[in-house]
Parts: sequence; C-alpha cells; structure tokens
Amino acid sequence: MNKILVICTGNICRSPTGEYLLRSKLGPEYKVMSAGLGALVDHGPEPTAQKIAMDHGIDMSAHHARQVNMDILKWADLILVMENGHKRELLHKYPWLEGKVFRYGEPAQVDIPDPYRRPESAFQMAWNFIEKMTPYWVEKIQQGKV
Repeated sequence: MNKILVICTGNICRSPTGEYLLRSKLGPEYKVMSAGLGALVDHGPEPTAQKIAMDHGIDMSAHHARQVNMDILKWADLILVMENGHKRELLHKYPWLEGKVFRYGEPAQVDIPDPYRRPESAFQMAWNFIEKMTPYWVEKIQQGKV
C-alpha cells in the first residue's frame, strides 16, 4: 500500500494539508496526492492554509487543485477523506471503493471541519486536527495495516 489519496471538497485547504503532511512523514517509496469532490480545479492552496503550513515548515506552493475522477480513485490503494459525508458520497457513487476509504479523523472519531472562507483560527484548527491524526495514518500505512 504505497499510493495514498487525500480528499476534501475544494482541494485547496484540508486535503492538500493532509497530502503534504503525509508526504513529509512517509518515505519516497510512498506516493501521495489529493483531490476534491468539488475541486476548484487548478487553484493553488488557499493562502491562509499555505501560510499555516509554511509556519510549520511545509511548503504547499506547488499544489494545484484537481477534481476526483475514476483514474485517481483506481490509482489509490488508500483514500483518506475529511468528513463522513465525503465517504458516503464516494461509496454511493463508487461502491467498489468499500474497504479503502477512511476518514482522516477516524482515530478521534471526528470530521475535520472545513475552514474555507472562515477566519484564520478555523484554518489553524483544521491544521491541528490533521497534524494530530497524521502519525496514526503514517504508522498504519508503513505497517500495511489499513
């Protein structure tokens, strides 16, 4: 299991944060990408999300939002979503994904709230949730126990 896809809504705040955090913690043998269910295609990361990531030594400036599509879903060994609603939507449209879609906040039984168009504190909260959950996923992925 070395191909991980992180999904949110617009692919400019939460999923790029998860993607770049996972990339920073996993070795080069792992491929991580992100996409959105309603992506703002080709947009860079939301400026506040980028600022907070940079404050933590993560540069997401190369990111460009992409829309979820069949090729990306088939590519992924593991799909991490930010909300239960994302999981329901994916499984409704693509039932064959059952067993490889998990909520990023699953270890704490939480959705990662969408900070888009909200104050910087909402972005910081999303960062904190994602950063806190990342070691759990890194361990699971490296042990192949997802």
